[in-house]
Amino acid sequence: MASFPARASFFAGAIALALFQSASAHALDNTPAAKVVVTPLASTTVTANGQPIVLPQKNVQVLVSSFEIPPGASLPVHMHPSARYAYVLEGQLQVTNAETGKSTSYKTGDFIVEMLGTWHQGANVGAEPVKLLVIDQVEEGTANTLLKK
Repeated sequence: MASFPARASFFAGAIALALFQSASAHALDNTPAAKVVVTPLASTTVTANGQPIVLPQKNVQVLVSSFEIPPGASLPVHMHPSARYAYVLEGQLQVTNAETGKSTSYKTGDFIVEMLGTWHQGANVGAEPVKLLVIDQVEEGTANTLLKK
């Protein structure tokens, strides 16, 4: 009869486990659902210099990139023929319109709708790297950055 206590212990353990799982499942069922929080970051119909946003008319391709610009570094003067958006993940970026000389500063958390067909330049004006999430909407197979010669 040595197996009886082992069986009793096994069944007692199984019952305890079942009760625990049942109580845990019940507790999870009564837990209020976590709320999803949506925070609008931007809403606009124009670019950084006031132009209407224009999208490619056929075969649209979405390109997503990350940029890291070291402190003190500048991008070359360039333009974008198609829509480009940037979200500043970290740092301080200054964008200067090369045609007018007007500069705009962006910081962590800012959303940029870049200028279309306008020569401009970005520079890291802070002490930490600028990190950007960049999204382009281009006609499939085309580049969205043209460098000034």
